[in-house]
Amino acid sequence: MKKDKKARKEKVKKEKTNLLKRAVSSIQTKIALIFMLLLLATIEIIGAYFTRQMEQTSINNFQTTIQLQSIVTDQLTAQLVKNDKSADRKMNQIITDYSNDAISEIQVVDSKNVIRAVSNLNDKNRVGQLSNNGDIREVINSGQQKTQVTSDQEGSFMVQIVPLTSGTNIVGAVYVRASMADVFNNLRNISMMFLTASLLAVVVAAIASIFISRAITRPIEELRQQAIQVANGDYSTQVKIYSNDELGQLGAAFNTLSVKIERSNEQSESERRRLDSVLSHMTDGVIATDRHGNVSIMNQMAQDFLDVKAEDAIKKPISQVLGLGEDYTSQDLISNQSDMQVTVNAGTDDEMILHASFTLIKRVTGFVSGAVCVLHDVTEQIKNEDEQRQFVSNVSHELRTPLTSVRAYIEALNEGAWKDPEIAPQFLDVTQKETERMIRMVNDLLVLSRMDRGATKLEPEWVNFTDFVSHLLNRFDMIVEHDQGEAQSDTKEYVIKRDLGNQALWVEIDTDQMMRVIDNIMNNAIKYSPDGGTITVRLTQNQNQILLSISDQGLGIPRKDLGKIFDRFYRADKARSRAQGGTGLGLAIAKEIVTAHGGRIWADSREGHGSTFYIALPYEPMDEEDEWDEV
Repeated sequence: MKKDKKARKEKVKKEKTNLLKRAVSSIQTKIALIFMLLLLATIEIIGAYFTRQMEQTSINNFQTTIQLQSIVTDQLTAQLVKNDKSADRKMNQIITDYSNDAISEIQVVDSKNVIRAVSNLNDKNRVGQLSNNGDIREVINSGQQKTQVTSDQEGSFMVQIVPLTSGTNIVGAVYVRASMADVFNNLRNISMMFLTASLLAVVVAAIASIFISRAITRPIEELRQQAIQVANGDYSTQVKIYSNDELGQLGAAFNTLSVKIERSNEQSESERRRLDSVLSHMTDGVIATDRHGNVSIMNQMAQDFLDVKAEDAIKKPISQVLGLGEDYTSQDLISNQSDMQVTVNAGTDDEMILHASFTLIKRVTGFVSGAVCVLHDVTEQIKNEDEQRQFVSNVSHELRTPLTSVRAYIEALNEGAWKDPEIAPQFLDVTQKETERMIRMVNDLLVLSRMDRGATKLEPEWVNFTDFVSHLLNRFDMIVEHDQGEAQSDTKEYVIKRDLGNQALWVEIDTDQMMRVIDNIMNNAIKYSPDGGTITVRLTQNQNQILLSISDQGLGIPRKDLGKIFDRFYRADKARSRAQGGTGLGLAIAKEIVTAHGGRIWADSREGHGSTFYIALPYEPMDEEDEWDEV
């Protein structure tokens, strides 16, 4: 609770401080302060000049006031010239009778610097004594009047020393001392009146300056508020126009500018949304860079292609993001603008080949501000082209071998071998077998071609897969019994072991196509199993699929070839397969059929330990209460 109260106090204090800072730093306060400072400076200058002039004038007037009249100085001069006892009395009488309230003391000093008369009765004992005033001696010696203002503990005084001359001779001097208290009191009163008036003028000027500065700054403040709103994206308000002066014209121009900015911003935002939508829904990756080749924009597809996040790629060189290594620099890519292929995740199952094309971003002036790199996934295209080339090569090779054999045997027959009753049947038998092999190959190619075009349509029906597999295996058992009954020397003996279970597994399949798949795998198991070997067939099921496995005890398939055995014309042991009449297309057809059923086929093998082929098909368990519609 105390912490919250303390925090609130600190917050209020901080807000007050910020408010005071804003008030001090506002232009309204600055204008008012400048106006008042100018007024104060003007008043001070005028006041100083006025006070100085008034002081000088008062001093001059006071000096004139205390100036002894010439008749008095003449009388004093005459008495000094007489230089007798009666002269001292007369001089005392003259200066005593002289009426001037400002003068506080008058002394008459002769040329020998002896005080001859004083106006102050308390200083009568000084008469006849030498004056110790150096200024009097200076005036007597120089003959020049001297006037000065002095100050002591009693106050400020004006001292005026006037030389007394008779003809060309200086007979003495008159020392006049007058108090300037009244003069300075008057000056002080006038200064106070002036200061009071100045302060009153400053107060009035301050009030006036506040109103004037407010009138001037109100449009500016509204312009500021409007500018802040525009910067924050609010264009709804307009600046109020108070007059047609410069500020009014500025407000009108700002309103027009605000409208234009709003329209421009709407257009820019619309273009940005359109561009974002295009970039987001593009099937190609797009990377934009600055003029240094560092990534600035990267759409989602480019992130998916390169398996990198935009925040990790931004501001990094595009060559590094594309994984081109040290052979390429970003500047080289931008300057050359050459298309290239980029391989991502090379050597893995997620390998992807991207076609990268570069385009410069230029301004109207021709200045290159960046580049755009478009990434197109050509993995399937390259793969299809490679498969097409491989397919043509394989077909040519597979057809050339039997055709060469057929041509050789026919040429031998034409040359007279048909007349030999022992050789001719052998040649014809080989020719027939090679011809049948070519027919099987062409038929398989036609099947694959129809599957690729989508011309082969499945005709699914619900069957008990357990009975279906058992029926096929029964057929192979009959073939074994028939071959053993014939006692043929070249017949291979084998045993089929079943592990099918008794559960009825109902699936929807095309029986003819699925029979072709199982026949192909069983025939391969028989071909590659040793004489007397065992072929094991198992059938299991889980919640959503059934799994059929066919295992043999043959030589097995190398681990490196497992991922390729379902490719067209691929044989792990090409010589043995061709000798046994295989076309290399059976497993490829099987894979297409199983995939069309929504299933999956794969193999597991180890060299020298046989092979196991798995077929997984979708399966939906049926409840015992399910009823079948009667046909």
